[in-house]
Amino acid sequence: MIVANPIEVLQKYFGYNSFRLQQAKAVEHVINGNDVFVLMPTGGGKSLCYQVPALALPGTAIVISPLIALMKDQVDALSANGVSCAYLNSSLSMAAQVDIVDRLKAGRLKLLYIAPEKLNAENGALLNLFKQLSISLFAIDEAHCVSHWGHDFRPDYLFLNQLKSSFPKIPIIALTASADDVTRKDIVKQLRLQNPAVLVSSFNRANISYYIQPKQQMFSKIVSYIREHAQESGIIYCLSRKGTEELAAKLQAQNISTHFYHAGMNPSERALVQENFIKDKIKIIVATIAFGMGIDKSNVRYVIHADLPKNIESYYQETGRAGRDGLPSEAILFYSGGDVLKMKRFAMVEGNAAQTELMLQKLQQMADFAEMESCRRQYLMRYFGEEHSGNCNSCDYCLSTFDEQDVTIEAQKLLSAVYRLNERYGKILVIDFLRGSNGARITEQMRALPTYGKGSDKSKDFWLHLSRQLIHQRLLQESNDNYSVLKLTDGSREVLYKGKKVFIAQLKEKAVAIATPDIQEMDGLTSFIADNDLFQLLRELRREHAEQENVPPYVVFSDVTLKEMAAYYPQTWEEIGQISGLGVFKMDKYGASFLKLIADYCKHNHIESRMPSKQSKKVAKPKPAKESVSDTFEKTFHLYKEGNDLEEIAIIRKLSKTTIEGHLSELVFLNKISPYQFVPVQKMQIITNVVLQKGMLSLRAIKDTLGDDYSYFEIKVTIAFMKLQG
Repeated sequence: MIVANPIEVLQKYFGYNSFRLQQAKAVEHVINGNDVFVLMPTGGGKSLCYQVPALALPGTAIVISPLIALMKDQVDALSANGVSCAYLNSSLSMAAQVDIVDRLKAGRLKLLYIAPEKLNAENGALLNLFKQLSISLFAIDEAHCVSHWGHDFRPDYLFLNQLKSSFPKIPIIALTASADDVTRKDIVKQLRLQNPAVLVSSFNRANISYYIQPKQQMFSKIVSYIREHAQESGIIYCLSRKGTEELAAKLQAQNISTHFYHAGMNPSERALVQENFIKDKIKIIVATIAFGMGIDKSNVRYVIHADLPKNIESYYQETGRAGRDGLPSEAILFYSGGDVLKMKRFAMVEGNAAQTELMLQKLQQMADFAEMESCRRQYLMRYFGEEHSGNCNSCDYCLSTFDEQDVTIEAQKLLSAVYRLNERYGKILVIDFLRGSNGARITEQMRALPTYGKGSDKSKDFWLHLSRQLIHQRLLQESNDNYSVLKLTDGSREVLYKGKKVFIAQLKEKAVAIATPDIQEMDGLTSFIADNDLFQLLRELRREHAEQENVPPYVVFSDVTLKEMAAYYPQTWEEIGQISGLGVFKMDKYGASFLKLIADYCKHNHIESRMPSKQSKKVAKPKPAKESVSDTFEKTFHLYKEGNDLEEIAIIRKLSKTTIEGHLSELVFLNKISPYQFVPVQKMQIITNVVLQKGMLSLRAIKDTLGDDYSYFEIKVTIAFMKLQG
């Protein structure tokens, strides 16, 4: 059996020089004939895990996907790269289906995409046909659909358990973007995978910034945000069909390019809306969750949730439709407590108490995510079993400014109440007990306990907020039983008996979604700033090619490829061949026209090529994590280097002075800016001595000690420099 070199396949058809994440391992295992389970975030490049082996191995790869739109997108993209492929589903005429089957029999297809129900149709006629052909591999996309424990179970997928018994020697690769540990194991079991390689990539979508914002004045906030991102594509999710239609109509009345999308629409109308969106003829889709699964539009820059998703898996998957090309993107959730009540009725599974309990638990976890005051990214990654240190500098919590509040006494009261009540009750009853409620659920025996009524000086909202913070800090835990109750932890006992201090963050200024910066880290190796004028000209040329070929613009080139061109100004055939995303086929097809545009632009503007800089950086080692700079900090950094002072930067960026101070302090810690530009040496020495005496827990305590001659900014800069020095 002749097998092509995977790296050569990757370069020839896709224009990349190396694999990302777990791609290389997945490709190697499949080529060696082994089963593989791949868990990789949306935009992480799951498709290459089976497309490269399909092109390297002899025969035809069968790709099973429940998503008609994805099939068409994938086939369009592969065809644009010079790959012989097709899809087979109910959207095609009978004549078209017969033609594709003839091409399959003749061995003229390297990949065939099919819907799962096709395998079960006509008593498995298609499956029997496969037995007569040379099949290289089976790829099962959206593999979580096979599991009852998955968030999108589909009965048609159960038929796939016959694949392994019917084709025992053909490798199966199962792929999904979101599945917890229970679902992962169930996928392997249901598909009968034989000793599969289990490859789990990081769930960290580093290019997506997460924001939770209150629902008050939601419409005006959405309009304002869209106007700031007028040239960019976005998706807005609503709970109901009616909600999508009403919001789309209100946006259209504001002259915003948008349309609604939901499952109740006529199929042809729905297909037209989707096509107009992926071809950039409509900028924004207002949709129910019926929209987006499998949409391979790589340049969606933001996803907005106007209503609460039903679980973390759905939220993670839906937000992952932004930034599939790796460029900075944003996920914004508008939240109110009333959303949880509305969603509870959708969580009820008639006749299945266990499934109802699971759905309610997942809904509560989604609500906890929206209500908590800690790093959003850390919560998401912990949910999927991956640790993260927090302080991501790309979520509303980490970008906000806070004052620390010492709540040790209040925490001791709450933990004592849990202890006195024998860890038998949920937080609502514990808080009612603590606040001295006379309700019927508080018995005479409870009222006789010493902690009863000790928290009457604080509101119910305060105690609920504190309980959530203690749970997040693991100083308290909530059971997952039918009736969840509060339980003490080892940390609780340290607070109660060993003098451990408890601090929570008191919000001072909340960060909201901001404009997407032009700066982007490429695979952690090189950063660049794209020439926006050239980028827009390249986009227009891409649009012309796309319209001529009747394909979405991103099928021609992704935004990443265009931005790289606009950053490095390649001006020779050899140089443009070094741009990511240009395989041999696309070079022959588009290279000359894009090269001419860039060369003419550079000649007119007297710009020289920067490709030597890119090539040297390409082999550089990744910087240590400590040196990486978040996009929003980078923008502040560049404005500072241009000579703008703190107040000017705040005005230019439309951010508060306090937020910019936070950026500059962080840049001191990252060793990008000298602290002595903000704090005189003598002052810094005095602040350092006080910090060493007081510790770094409370800025207020340090400020009170130093007095009015010292600002919070000077203290923050000094502490940042102390951390840098170790």
